[in-house]
Amino acid sequence: MGKLRVGVVFGGRSGEHEVSLAGAASVMAAIDRSRFDVVPIGIGLDGRWLVGGDPLRALSQAAAGRALAAGDPDAGTRRELVARAATGDPAAALARVESSESLPAGLRDRLDVVLILLHGPQGEDGTIQGLFELAGVAYTGAGVLGSAVGMDKGVMKDVFRAHGLPVTDYVVVTRHAWRRDRAAVERQVGAAFGFPCFVKPANLGSSVGISKVKAPEDLGRAIEAAAAHGRRILVERAVSGREVEVAVLGNDRPEASMPGEVCYAGEWYDYETKYATGQTTFKVPAPLGPEATERVRDLAVRAFRAIDAAGMARVDFFVDGDRVLVNEINTIPGFTATSAYPRLWEASGIPYRDLITRLIELARERR
Repeated sequence: MGKLRVGVVFGGRSGEHEVSLAGAASVMAAIDRSRFDVVPIGIGLDGRWLVGGDPLRALSQAAAGRALAAGDPDAGTRRELVARAATGDPAAALARVESSESLPAGLRDRLDVVLILLHGPQGEDGTIQGLFELAGVAYTGAGVLGSAVGMDKGVMKDVFRAHGLPVTDYVVVTRHAWRRDRAAVERQVGAAFGFPCFVKPANLGSSVGISKVKAPEDLGRAIEAAAAHGRRILVERAVSGREVEVAVLGNDRPEASMPGEVCYAGEWYDYETKYATGQTTFKVPAPLGPEATERVRDLAVRAFRAIDAAGMARVDFFVDGDRVLVNEINTIPGFTATSAYPRLWEASGIPYRDLITRLIELARERR
């Protein structure tokens, strides 16, 4: 049997573009080349597909230029992420640049499976998953439903609550409702849980567009910042507690890794803290007692099943003594070799290269 042709899709149109590039570089360096032929597929911030030549290099060079722009508070961290991805031949020509409206011509016939390394809107939310469903191509991760539910933090929490999973108090605000009657939204948040609270874009990850709000007068600025990334905004009660993560792997018989704990010196887990070198430490296994360990592992699998996830997901928790809250599920978690998801499975007995292979096998099994 010959090698499988694996398309690796990266980049995308979301605020997590640079995170995706770093993950793709790491995966393509580690994938088992004795079993898989890799077809790199880049998607630019303008939605154009880049196939042939070295799309990772091309997108990395473009991202490096944007990261130099003045006024971006995360510019340094973005440059660092881009530097991790900037590999390959800078002179390599791109064979095609196609529209994002459909798969580039002939690509479907060249692929056995697609490894999706996109994050955020039009990558993790079911849209590109639907495109691959229509094309009849196997792909890694959750399907259309699981991706869409997992991406929208408001719907995700609604589903978790319906399944009896413990979550923090929250309200969902639309951009339209906020701009129509700001006072009504302020009253709603104050009546629901007050301050401090967190304001987040409902359909984005990597701590992009998130603000911690300590006083009512700061709520408007935070909602406007989140609204710049989408029409739905999640406002939730601020929770103090240890931040614990569990990786889940599988389709109909998902398994949970041992838990890990994220430790950092900052006030909360913002973009820079999450991705800049030296800002966090990750303890695996998390120093939890046996009962708490089994509790988060069980809840992780229940969360995975609740949204009908597949392949992989990382489930994040707040742990405060005996109290455990499910924060969120990420259906396409960060995937560099040093990201939490691969590290959790490495510590649980599955090395990074083998994990990539397992995800490809799960995609084909599900197809």
